Amino acid sequence: MKKSLGAVAVAAAMALSLSACSGSASSEESATGEISYWLWDANQLPAYQQCADDFSKANPDITVKITQRGWDDYWSTLTNGFVGGTAPDVFTNHLGRYGELAENKQLLAIDEAVEKDNIDLSAYNEGLADLWVGQDGKRYGLPKDWDTIGLFYNKAMLSAAGITDDQMKDLSWNPEDGGSYEKVIAHLTVDKNGKRGDEPGFDKNNVDVYGLGLNGGGDSSGQTEWSYLTNTTGWSHTDKNPWGTKYNYDDPQFQESMEWFAGLADKGYMPKLETTVGASMADTFAAGKSAINAHGSWMIGQYTGYKGIEVGIAPTPVGPEGERASMFNGLADSIWAGTEKKDAALKWVEYLASAGCQDVVASQAVVFPALKASSDKAAEAFQAKGVDVTAFTEHVKNKTTFLYPITDNTAKVKGIMEPAMDAVVSGKAPASSLTQANEQVNALFK
Repeated sequence: MKKSLGAVAVAAAMALSLSACSGSASSEESATGEISYWLWDANQLPAYQQCADDFSKANPDITVKITQRGWDDYWSTLTNGFVGGTAPDVFTNHLGRYGELAENKQLLAIDEAVEKDNIDLSAYNEGLADLWVGQDGKRYGLPKDWDTIGLFYNKAMLSAAGITDDQMKDLSWNPEDGGSYEKVIAHLTVDKNGKRGDEPGFDKNNVDVYGLGLNGGGDSSGQTEWSYLTNTTGWSHTDKNPWGTKYNYDDPQFQESMEWFAGLADKGYMPKLETTVGASMADTFAAGKSAINAHGSWMIGQYTGYKGIEVGIAPTPVGPEGERASMFNGLADSIWAGTEKKDAALKWVEYLASAGCQDVVASQAVVFPALKASSDKAAEAFQAKGVDVTAFTEHVKNKTTFLYPITDNTAKVKGIMEPAMDAVVSGKAPASSLTQANEQVNALFK
């Protein structure tokens, strides 16, 4: 369940508004037949197929056809579907996308059904239900899950380096010298000759194992790349969230943090950006090429599923203001405004958001479902597998989360910030260059 906005066409923001087709179908047709459902995470497909099978048993007149597509293909195909009238009836939606989709009239508001069917919005983890109410005050989805960020690490590599689990749990960071976080990263970096990053003679141009893996430049959110650091300094992406109208990439505090982050690659402690294109950071970790990876809780199953690797999970470092930080994101299931199966789609969305489905998802120990009770069951399922997920859950418990930036123009913002951030992280441009990019971003809101 990749959460940063992948490579999707800016055309998404300009997609044609489609009038709902549901009027062409009779009430009976709208409530029966086959409905289509799309998601992007292959790891979650088995759980949702089970939900679909259970749902159809309880509703024999409705069948659910599930399609799973990779992240980039998912959004490009969905965008084309909105324009061409071939979008799925129901699809997994993202906080970074739904504002534009709602503005373009491509989502069906579900307030009436939620009220009529007495959906208990208080049963979800705090704040999740409110995220899916748009600027027009209408609801465009029901919560399905939530996620935070943690540090996955190779226990054997840390043991060989003399770094303990307790040390990993007590890391600190600052943008001046990187704190104990940079010291650990440097010590875990090993060149082709066996020299560590903090030893004399270390060859930064011939590295065998990087202390920290790299997922990319981070585009506009930096969800897994740098936001867990930058947002410990008091900086925030926007002037308010949700529905901010001013981004803050021109803030000197943010740019100082990004100079430090980019400097890790220059020092040889983190891969160069160009070497990560088309590669899976998790698979690179599994191949023994990185010791620590900052990644999201939706990746727990993948990291802990690699054969022959004992994986630890540590919380993100404490920042200069004395707190940890993690982006908090939550997905929802939404209905396409053009569906001809409105009633069946509504019934399926309500089932996806119910304990009947979310408990099934919880039992698979893949993600944390949105319902509080189901989320607790997921934590128990992870524990039963021997996986300590405290690094992720403590962010919610201790309220050290900040919200994924929800604004209008997100596709255009990403279109500007992705190359700008890539230039900084690759060392081709100084962080001060982000001021110009920020001016272009904020011009979108004028």
